[in-house]
Amino acid sequence: MKTLLICLLSLLPLLGLAQATPAKNQLSTHILDISTGQPAPGVTVRLHQYNAAQKTWTTVAEKKTDAAGRIPDFLPSASATGTPGTYKLTFLTQPYFESKKQQSFYPFIEIVFEIKDGAHYHVPITLSPYGYSTYRGS
Repeated sequence: MKTLLICLLSLLPLLGLAQATPAKNQLSTHILDISTGQPAPGVTVRLHQYNAAQKTWTTVAEKKTDAAGRIPDFLPSASATGTPGTYKLTFLTQPYFESKKQQSFYPFIEIVFEIKDGAHYHVPITLSPYGYSTYRGS
């Protein structure tokens, strides 16, 4: 039995070779509803990039938070230098609170930030019907 266990454990590193390497994404987000202490699933979040020359925002992507309140794969990283620029995440919170039959003060929340290098940026929010907070996570 012990020999079988040792053999199985020695095969674990080989299993990793068969798995595809996930695409590296430069930006992720998540929402924690602090009024319930739970993630906020099903919230639509839009990612926009600012064009300084034209003074306009362009929508880059639109996704919904998963069951854990997360979007792990915004903005695929095209190179080691990443995709520098000024970005905005728009969290469409009103439909989320309506689905919970709650009134809220903020129909949507916009967070503007700069990506300056190829690092991973995590921009989460903590949310309640009458307040929110954000920070640069890891």
